[in-house]
Amino acid sequence: MAAVLLARGGGAAARALTFGCLRQLHTVYQTAELPETHQMLCQTCRDFAEKELVPIAAQLDKEHRFPAEQVKKMGALGLLAMDVPEEYKGAGLDYLAYSIAVEEISRGCASTGVVMSVNNSLYLGPILKFGSEEQKHQWIAPFASGDKIGCFALSEPGNGSDAGAASTVARLDGNEWVLNGTKAWITNAWDASAVVVFATTDKSQKHKGISAFLVPMPTPGLSLGKKEDKLGIRASSTANLIFEDCRIPKANLLGQQGMGFKIAMQTLDSGRIGIASQALGIAQGALDCAVDYAEKRLAFGSPISKLQAIQFKLADMALALEGARLLTWRAAMLKDNGKPYTKEAAMAKLAASEAATTISHQAIQILGGMGYVTEMPAERHYRDARITEIYEGTSEIQRLVIAGQLLKEYRG
Repeated sequence: MAAVLLARGGGAAARALTFGCLRQLHTVYQTAELPETHQMLCQTCRDFAEKELVPIAAQLDKEHRFPAEQVKKMGALGLLAMDVPEEYKGAGLDYLAYSIAVEEISRGCASTGVVMSVNNSLYLGPILKFGSEEQKHQWIAPFASGDKIGCFALSEPGNGSDAGAASTVARLDGNEWVLNGTKAWITNAWDASAVVVFATTDKSQKHKGISAFLVPMPTPGLSLGKKEDKLGIRASSTANLIFEDCRIPKANLLGQQGMGFKIAMQTLDSGRIGIASQALGIAQGALDCAVDYAEKRLAFGSPISKLQAIQFKLADMALALEGARLLTWRAAMLKDNGKPYTKEAAMAKLAASEAATTISHQAIQILGGMGYVTEMPAERHYRDARITEIYEGTSEIQRLVIAGQLLKEYRG
């Protein structure tokens, strides 16, 4: 598995990572929890994050700068199309590998982690599952290398969590679909070369009248709103997509007409594993920062890590992180084995996002005043963590999904 990633990389960076794979693992994955190949992948991604992301993460955040060079290198390593078969230029790995990789990349830079997650799960995922062979070759292969990335347009200014209330419409005009409407909160919007768009094709059918489309970017009739000035993940672009008589070929319909809602919901199931993994990376980074500081900061003649109050905080942080990680791995493995995983993905996303928020909060408390300034990464982790409880389904929606699936199981 790691050999596939390294072979795709080429060049000095990939060769340097080879040595990282061969040395003793000093990570949270060092036991027999994972197969050896997954441990190697973990170390490869950790080495990449330490070398390429950690040194520039604060600057990327400050400048709202898309990490174009790093994304290109990730594409060369196979990280942007991880579970895509090699015939479509993907890495041909499994979803557990994807989860591990997203966590490690997000530990280095959460913005880069979400760019990776959106391209893998929200953009490539539905095309891989519902696209025709022609669509797969056209819309997947060019997005595996890092030269291009994609995005996913479901949310609208007025629909929020009600994904079935799509006011964006598409009508068939001869051999073309004509799209009109606005999509909101689109991650990667300013940097993407294509988008999976959901639009109503039959209002009388409500959510069953929604269809999915593949739209190149840029294209006539599609314009971008302003880049949002966000609390966190500031190196990833977020903006509205505005469709005004945007014409695309009839062949750009993804799946069957009226399948859009189903495509969206199934895509979000897998996407939640990616966001859970991003949250794990943020949480791990915050815990690392807190432990490092607690070991070095002296109070009353000893490191503050010897204080019971600090130890209790660290214990609770580690407990929340490890529990969320196991839930995330479980959801990924269920997906890999072709088992239902809707409930488990929601549990993973809920647990990991809330753990990230709590752990990053406590990390600042441990650092005290140093946690509140940009000299330390703790405040960035705190800002980055907050969105993980909101996008790809709020915590409230995750609880509804979990309860709905649980009651369904009990009712048989």
